[in-house]
Amino acid sequence: MARAIMGGLISNGYPAASIWACDTGQDKMADLQQQGLNTTTDNNAAVAAADIVILAVKPQVLKSVAMDMAASVQQHRPLLISVAAGILCSSLEQWLGGDLPVVRCMPNTPALVQQGASGLYANNRVSDLQRSQTEQIMTATGIALWVESEAQLDAVTAVSGSGPAYYFLIMEAMVAAGEKLGLSREVAQQLTIQTALGAAEMARQSDVEPAELRRRVTSPKGTTEQAILTFIDQGLPEIIANGMQACSDRSAALAEELGK
Repeated sequence: MARAIMGGLISNGYPAASIWACDTGQDKMADLQQQGLNTTTDNNAAVAAADIVILAVKPQVLKSVAMDMAASVQQHRPLLISVAAGILCSSLEQWLGGDLPVVRCMPNTPALVQQGASGLYANNRVSDLQRSQTEQIMTATGIALWVESEAQLDAVTAVSGSGPAYYFLIMEAMVAAGEKLGLSREVAQQLTIQTALGAAEMARQSDVEPAELRRRVTSPKGTTEQAILTFIDQGLPEIIANGMQACSDRSAALAEELGK
C-alpha cells in the first residue's frame, strides 16, 4: 500500500525528492532510491524529515514500530496517517505518547492501479489543513471519503476494504460457469472481466442507483430476468449481507485484539 500511495503521488506530479521511504529491506530501498525518493532504514530519521508520516506496516508490528519512534514523533509532531487495519486512533496515540493528530485510513488493493477507495477518519486534533492534505494524498490512489465515527471504518472494511475479493469471487464463479456452458477458459475470463469493468463504469457515470440500472437491463420474461430471479430465490442478497456483517464484526474484533 505504501508503494501505491507513493506511486500515486508521483504520477500526480508530487516531486519524488520530497518523499522519504523507510524500510528495513535494503533491496526495497535501493529500488525506491533509483526512482528519486529519499530512503532510510531509520524510522526516527524519516520522522525528523517529514510533516506527514504514513504508517503502512502490518498491524501486528505497528505497536513496536510506534513505540520505537514515539520520542521523535513527540518532538516533531507530524500528522500521522495510519493505513494499518484494525488499529484504533486511541491505541496509536497511546503508543506514540498521546496528544497527536491522527487519521485512520482504510484503503483497498485497487489503489495499486490508482482505482482505490479509501475511508478516512480523523481524531479531533486534526486540523482542516491536515484533513485537506490527507485527501490530496489518498485521492492520488482513487477516491477518499470521510466517515463521521471511527466505528464506521468497520463498515468501510466490509464494503470497500475487503470488497475487491467479493468481486474476484463472483468473477471466478462466472468464469467457471462460462466454461461449464461450453466456452474456453480464456474467452470466459476475458468476457467476465470486461463485463465487470463495463458495469462498474456504467454505474460510476450514471445518475441513477445500481438497482435502477439492473431493472433497466432486466426485460420481463427475458434471459437476464431468469438469472436474477434464480439469484434472489437462492438468497444471494442475504448471503452478501451476512458475509459483509461477518467482515465488519471481525474488523471490530481485530481492533480489540491488536490494540492491547
